[in-house]
Amino acid sequence: MYKIVTKKELNPTVTQMEIKAPLVANKALPGQFIILRVDDMGERIPLTVAGVNKQNGTVKIIFQIVGATTHKLNQKNEGEFIQDFVGPLGEPTHIDGLKKVCIVGGGVGCAIAMPIAEALHQKGCEVTSIIGFRNKDLVILEDEFKSCSDSLHIMTDDGSYGRNGNVCVPLSEMLSGGEQFDMIITIGPLVMMKFVVEAARPYGTPVTVSMNPIMIDGTGMCGGCRLTLNIDGKRVTKFACVDGPDFDGYQVDFDEAMSRGRMYSDFERHAYEESCNLFRKA
Repeated sequence: MYKIVTKKELNPTVTQMEIKAPLVANKALPGQFIILRVDDMGERIPLTVAGVNKQNGTVKIIFQIVGATTHKLNQKNEGEFIQDFVGPLGEPTHIDGLKKVCIVGGGVGCAIAMPIAEALHQKGCEVTSIIGFRNKDLVILEDEFKSCSDSLHIMTDDGSYGRNGNVCVPLSEMLSGGEQFDMIITIGPLVMMKFVVEAARPYGTPVTVSMNPIMIDGTGMCGGCRLTLNIDGKRVTKFACVDGPDFDGYQVDFDEAMSRGRMYSDFERHAYEESCNLFRKA
């Protein structure tokens, strides 16, 4: 059992928790993830490590309440316990040797992008961060990004905070103006990452994307997280849990990934509604 040490609401749909897990905290690196179960009857869900405190032995997770399991997890409070917390899994983000990087995060994907930006900043890298949200009420981690970014651009779809528009607006402006980055690291909705890749393509700037498809076992055995990459003209299958979650954005078949991601949307909605009804009755 793993204790919930702290719980904080970042916005109406996003929650941050710190979980007491010393072994995971001691080894986890930016870009890696864990798999948890809320209780012994729960499903396994992957969540990216949003930060660690090795001294306290805690791991920070940030999740959006979108399905039955995240709804159930959000019902837990400080001092309570969750059943399983396994990790770190996946390959950490490769940041060695990078001198100038643009971090592009969208929505709750900013929770994954933020520790990477922090790690780059600590290594002396010049960090430009672009974070995007639907509106002002959904903005998260602004202060954390400010503290580790040489330049921060906040975008909202409705213009209620920061600049009006999507994350590709300032990125395209910088690239077309001659700004050069060693790497663009983008994390967020699949469609957002796809368009970040397309914005960078004319300039040949390397782009790393963080893929978070459906996962079950986290070891590559179930095949649920498979992705198709186009490598040297050949279609190659990779698994996000063991080969990723980071991949070369120019190689990812985003259309296939988005299609697969929609396969279980009806089932997940039904499970979420059932879970909500159970809590209402209780």
